[in-house]
Amino acid sequence: MFVAAAAITAFAPAGTPDSIQTENNMAVTFTIRPVEDLDETTMDDNAVAYAQEITRQLFEAVEKNNLIAPGKSEEQLSGEIEKLALEQFKVGRHWHKKIVRTGLNTLATYTDNPANRFIQPGDILFIDFGLIVNGYESDYARTYVLGEDPRKLKLKRDVEKAWYETREWILKQKKVTGAELFAYTRKKAMEYGWTSAGEIAGHIVGKYPHEQPANPKSMELDVHPDNPYDIFLRDASGNKRHWILEMHFTDPESGIGGYFEQLI
Repeated sequence: MFVAAAAITAFAPAGTPDSIQTENNMAVTFTIRPVEDLDETTMDDNAVAYAQEITRQLFEAVEKNNLIAPGKSEEQLSGEIEKLALEQFKVGRHWHKKIVRTGLNTLATYTDNPANRFIQPGDILFIDFGLIVNGYESDYARTYVLGEDPRKLKLKRDVEKAWYETREWILKQKKVTGAELFAYTRKKAMEYGWTSAGEIAGHIVGKYPHEQPANPKSMELDVHPDNPYDIFLRDASGNKRHWILEMHFTDPESGIGGYFEQLI
């Protein structure tokens, strides 16, 4: 697990110069900044970080192109984002279902499949996409608020702030189980006055398709209350695992939810 920072636009595999041309014909520059207690990075580290950075740029492009607007359905916006990913970033593969949820649908978790809704003026909504970039997975989600509703804006700020506080706590640990991390995310939601939703609060990503447990019913590769294993454990080949942390805060009485997700 590591932190990688883009000097200008994106990440690239280790062993390349600091300015390259990707197979998608995108010029990128990059730097790699390892977490303090790690003394090496791998090809997988850099490739996962690069995939995550491209997805971040996609979300930035969604905002710059003003794609989020009242009157559109969730399905329409999702299709527009998918088209933008293909046209601007030459990425057409996605490893999990593409999610746009607005209004009451922001209470729904990943496993839910609520009816398609139309974005209304003043809505809160979130977008969750998992691109496959150069064969590696990303997972990225952000919350947006149309208008100036103070409670919705607070929810958006709180779930993001809580995510970064949780990440900071994780990186200070020498050992933390999936169950402990799950409990910590629930505690964070309570601290901010929200309800925490979702069966999990994170999972691994990697080279597509990512590692699966030997027992299909095991939750050992998810941030879940039934995962007693240390998330810092390496895989069977001795490679570091790459974890996504996801936080979903809701207010069921008000019918609103906020979601924030990215690579730790």
